[in-house]
Amino acid sequence: MLDIKFIRENKDIVQAGAKKKNIEIDIDALIVLDDNRLKELKEVEELRSEVNRVSNDISRDQDPASKIQLIEEMRAVKEDIKAKEEKLKITIEEWQKIMVQVPNVPDMSVPDGKTDVENKEVKVWGEIPKFDFTPKNHIELMENLGMLDVARGVKVAGFRGYFLKGDGALLEFALWQFVQDFFSKKGGFIPMIVPSLLKREVFLGTGYLPQGEEDLYKTQDGEYLSGTAEVAMMGHYMGEILEKKDLPIKMLGFSSAFRREAGSHGKDTKGILRVHEFFKFEQVVLCEAQHTESVKFHEEIQRNTEEIMEALGLPYHVVINCAGDLGLGQVKKYDIEAYLPSENTYRETGSASYFHDFQTRRLNIRYRDENGKLKFVHSLNNTALSGRPLIMIVENYQQADGSIKIPEVLRKYMGGKEFIKNS
Repeated sequence: MLDIKFIRENKDIVQAGAKKKNIEIDIDALIVLDDNRLKELKEVEELRSEVNRVSNDISRDQDPASKIQLIEEMRAVKEDIKAKEEKLKITIEEWQKIMVQVPNVPDMSVPDGKTDVENKEVKVWGEIPKFDFTPKNHIELMENLGMLDVARGVKVAGFRGYFLKGDGALLEFALWQFVQDFFSKKGGFIPMIVPSLLKREVFLGTGYLPQGEEDLYKTQDGEYLSGTAEVAMMGHYMGEILEKKDLPIKMLGFSSAFRREAGSHGKDTKGILRVHEFFKFEQVVLCEAQHTESVKFHEEIQRNTEEIMEALGLPYHVVINCAGDLGLGQVKKYDIEAYLPSENTYRETGSASYFHDFQTRRLNIRYRDENGKLKFVHSLNNTALSGRPLIMIVENYQQADGSIKIPEVLRKYMGGKEFIKNS
């Protein structure tokens, strides 16, 4: 959420930013509503102050008749306060409803565009594999090797359900262990296993609600299943005041992830490229409230994921997301996409974003600067590992006989085995 003071002082910039993101919001109407909020708040506070003043007069007044008169007058004032408070409550609710829909202003480096088709490639790494045989897709490869069972997954869990089995499960475990070791060696990140079942307020705080409601699973108790560990990690510090000396705070969270994929009907219906449930590692950083700090850590966490992809030997490219492909709170975002041979294209495996204080203002996460002044920290996040690199490994490392060569960095987690093949 943006600061209302910032919105009022920079309404043209905020309105232009919303237009660039293709988000409809009437900033002028919001300011009028804010004027009403401030006016009504002032009226209530003045009446409360009057009641307090007269109450003191009553306690000091020795004249019984005068006391009775003042009490009667205050009774009427209190009724007026009650009515104005109810009006103010409605105004604040309307104001908050619009405030949480005001998008963050995209960085000047973010290109114009409406959809992901207009994202701009900024980096390419690795060589696209050239096969001297007809390559198979991950479904055929994994099912032939007993690594995947989609049919029974659908039987048990419904559409997009699946089982990872045998070497499929072991290869996934190996990836998790590799990523954990990678960050342990790098240092500075707090490893965390975080809950996926979370309160609504945390999703509101991170900006996944109200706009993303249709893509979340909701329980009968009003809680939600998270699609990323980012939500829980951001909620970890909500309502807290941090110390400047403790910044930056870097976290590596592991969790199950749940996504309804409500807007993806008909897309990626085969295999396990797009599923309702998977596991992932997420990087989250909280830093000082400086744009330069956000930019620095944005590049750092992006590079972490690139190094993981390079260690795995997976060809990838990086795109900067156009304004129309940014979320409500994102200032800037990179997508890292690995090459998928069966589709002869790159597919997204993770995203790196920074938000300035958009999320932390909602979650009320602050710190004291060197002068003791309270400021909202800046927040960033990036996928360290999702479920998709498993698919890319299977397809990029396939052999003519249908076996899969295990990336060298993963072999120690799989008993030194070099290939996955039928016995």
